[in-house]
Amino acid sequence: MAMHNGRHLANLALVGFMGTGKTSVGRVIAEYLHFEFLDTDDLIQTRTGRTIADIFAKDGEPAFRALERQIVGELAARNKTVISTGGGLPTNLENLKALKAHALVVCLWAAPEKIWERVRNQSHRPLLHDPDPQRKIRELLAVREPFYKQADVLINTDQRSAREVAQQIVLQFKLATRPAR
Repeated sequence: MAMHNGRHLANLALVGFMGTGKTSVGRVIAEYLHFEFLDTDDLIQTRTGRTIADIFAKDGEPAFRALERQIVGELAARNKTVISTGGGLPTNLENLKALKAHALVVCLWAAPEKIWERVRNQSHRPLLHDPDPQRKIRELLAVREPFYKQADVLINTDQRSAREVAQQIVLQFKLATRPAR
């Protein structure tokens, strides 16, 4: 297992806003690296037998964030995994710190307009049930940006295909995990 500034990089974690391509890019990276692909939101839904939207609506965001923290804690035991995280996950700095202990953390970035274009037809996203979803996207991006910027690598996905973004990330991961000479 490679060391990187004193860190054991066994995994690769993708953070970023919804619609930036974490799932599609993550699946391609996993394919390239022969890693397993794991999505924290999917994991929460499987474990609770409920949708994220339902958890948000009935138990509120804090309950969802608590489930997220629990999942993040368990990820340290993993190896050779591409972890796609929920959009708000890094806003808890403990989550970010926990991920960085075992994973190269890559943030996928996209312009608010591009995000809206990609997610506007997806009804399963609780955040879009806002009267002005575009404003909501801009507001949330502004709040989350300082957290996203603490990733090891930032990549803009606006004009790139999932494959192009994935290739770039694989390269970054290989650079970060190559043995020091």
